[in-house]
Amino acid sequence: MTRFLIRRIAQSVLVLICSSIAVFLLFFVGPGPDQVARAFAGRLGNAQRLAQIKHELHLDQPLYVQYGHWIWNALQGNLGYDYYKGEPVVSAIAAAAPATISLVIGAAIIWIAYGVWSGIFSAIHPRSVADRSFTAAALFFYSMPTFVLGLSLIWVFAYQGSKFTTFFPFHGYVSITQNPGKWFEYLILPWFTLALVTAATYTRLTRSSMLEVLGEDYIRTARSKGMSDRRVNLRHALRAALTPVVTQAGLDIGTALGGVIITEQIFGIPGLGWTAVQAITFQDLPVIMGIVMVAATFVVTANLIVDILYAVLDPRVRY
Repeated sequence: MTRFLIRRIAQSVLVLICSSIAVFLLFFVGPGPDQVARAFAGRLGNAQRLAQIKHELHLDQPLYVQYGHWIWNALQGNLGYDYYKGEPVVSAIAAAAPATISLVIGAAIIWIAYGVWSGIFSAIHPRSVADRSFTAAALFFYSMPTFVLGLSLIWVFAYQGSKFTTFFPFHGYVSITQNPGKWFEYLILPWFTLALVTAATYTRLTRSSMLEVLGEDYIRTARSKGMSDRRVNLRHALRAALTPVVTQAGLDIGTALGGVIITEQIFGIPGLGWTAVQAITFQDLPVIMGIVMVAATFVVTANLIVDILYAVLDPRVRY
């Protein structure tokens, strides 16, 4: 197990290094030193500011020196300076990350719980009314664009629901440390918007994987020995069927933590996706680079966690 973890961690570090090289080449080497300095300075950059940026970023030195300086600062938590807003990039990301993390983690709990449960129920009762209902719901929400579902929920629960209750605010974000109750109220509609669209994949994935495992010989052997259906389904079949579900969850959560752009835009949540859109609009290059690296770190970390869960679910993976 230890050797397995060491290999996976080393592979994750290698992927992050390759990602950082790609980002460096894309944002530093491609445009050229003058254009990079101008992009970092923003629209209000003057000659003095451009010279300052060139000196701080070592743009007049060889590429390996530039990359070494940049990656060393990144490893120390310094992702650069936002000259356009006059603050460190880390400060901008730290201000936006809690909103995105709250949105993604809450929605992930809902979509994984509902998707896995409905998939198990459909597999245990194939071709039943419940199975067909879950399948129809999965296809319905899977085919619905996120912005359509989000605006529909706003119309139903905020505009129409305001005639009966004010429980569903739909624009903005309140920190959990500031007011836990308001934090929950402002996120409940975004949670279900993101969860309903994503859960459809987990329903179909869990159902198909469970049906495949339930047809295996060792499952029939367990039943023939008198083992209860509950134990067979949950302890043996589900454990083997969760491998593709864990894979999908790692990809979805890691990607979403990099910024759920559409959902954050609809509900006015100032998270990483919203911050990235603002940075692109104002051509704020340092913030864009910082968010790209943070998103890559989230994806790599999520996949590392998936690899560890693989080893727990199926010991054969360790070898």
